[in-house]
Amino acid sequence: MPVADGQFALGRFADGGRVFPGLVLASERVADLSAAFASMHEILERWDEVEDGLEELGAEPRGLDGLRVLPPVEPRQILQSGANYHRHVVELAVDQGIGREPGMTIEAHRANVIRMMDERVAHGEPYVFLGAVSALAGAYDDVVLPARGEQHDWELELAAVIGRGGRDVPRDRALEHVAGYTICNDITTRDLVHRPDLGPIGSDWVRAKNSPTFLPTGPWLVPARFVPDPMNLQIRLELNGEVMQDESTADMIFDVARLVSYASERVELLPGDLLLTGSPAGNGTHWNRFLRDGDVMEGSITGLGAQRNRCRSAAGVGAGA
Repeated sequence: MPVADGQFALGRFADGGRVFPGLVLASERVADLSAAFASMHEILERWDEVEDGLEELGAEPRGLDGLRVLPPVEPRQILQSGANYHRHVVELAVDQGIGREPGMTIEAHRANVIRMMDERVAHGEPYVFLGAVSALAGAYDDVVLPARGEQHDWELELAAVIGRGGRDVPRDRALEHVAGYTICNDITTRDLVHRPDLGPIGSDWVRAKNSPTFLPTGPWLVPARFVPDPMNLQIRLELNGEVMQDESTADMIFDVARLVSYASERVELLPGDLLLTGSPAGNGTHWNRFLRDGDVMEGSITGLGAQRNRCRSAAGVGAGA
């Protein structure tokens, strides 16, 4: 449970057929906010107005027993950042031979990729694309592995939740537009990323990333005021108890403020939008180990809580297993 004394987080919960926004307290209890707000979307639409008074608006707290934890936000847009961690990009480039010239040693290849990253930091820009809202799943839901593709891969990421929308947000004001932070696992089917039939057109993120349940999100939205430095958080993912990812957000190529500013130059940011900040090193591509039926992923980020998702094959789900 991420909530410290004197702090709170926000979540969305299902109690039977009723869905409600709730205030998550340090005692692992939830105060129903539905008397004041119809949805989490309404809270984020009014974030600047209501944030300071949320603790006074909840009903008598209750335990989590009997409640299903849903994704904490209802985004209209999901903006996803790719190739945004130094070590991750170097790993992928070396593992896949990207930029390796004939006769080049692995050490020389790695040094060449690092130089490319330095150039990108100095003169490049973020890589951002859109994801499907229908891919969202809860932090404790099963992840369904479709029959299409075989290399289903994990990507645990820090996600910023937009509170104040806008366009052309300057970098030095960008974090003022972030209501809070949550955890996303941006699952990707690696062998569906590239389209041989399209040649240089490039990657197909729709077919590789957006299957239903491929974006476990939450469990909570932790307000930005309780996250002193989003660039100093530890991201950790275990697969069946074995550590696969264990990296600090300090390894980002473009920080959260830069990503928010960049995204706002391309689209209009809306309250409740999710902005994923990229995956650190340690994906299945690096380990040559991809998700299988029965695997359990456990992911956490400092102060934001933890996820636990079991993988199930689509065939097994369809058979009622």
